[in-house]
Amino acid sequence: MSTILIEVRRAKPADAIGIATTHDEAWRGAYQGVLAVGDCVAGYANYGRNRARSLYYDGELYELYLRPEFQGLGFGRKLFGAARRDLVQSGLQSLVVWALSDNEPAVGFYRALGGKAVARSSERFGTRVLDKIAFAWNS
Repeated sequence: MSTILIEVRRAKPADAIGIATTHDEAWRGAYQGVLAVGDCVAGYANYGRNRARSLYYDGELYELYLRPEFQGLGFGRKLFGAARRDLVQSGLQSLVVWALSDNEPAVGFYRALGGKAVARSSERFGTRVLDKIAFAWNS
């Protein structure tokens, strides 16, 4: 039986490649859907199991972001579709996503994709409390 030393320590210059590789692999795992245009990352989607126990939907789209210069070109729809297919293939048939209610582009985007408003809530960001809407899709 071998013993492996596990330690928490300050990074050294020799750790740079290992740290970069770890960051890259962790980021790719967390941000599962990435849209690339040429060599440019134009946007990403982050999704998985629904975190809101009060909403009875299987999956959740946590984030979907596009760089401003790539918005309005159909890439968001493409990224949403890819995330949704991946969730369904993972057995998560229904989907929910939250959007800030005063974010008119996001609210319009999810409505245009057929999302139905199913809940409202609020969230504190620093000293501000912002209203948000949950949009849902069933398979």
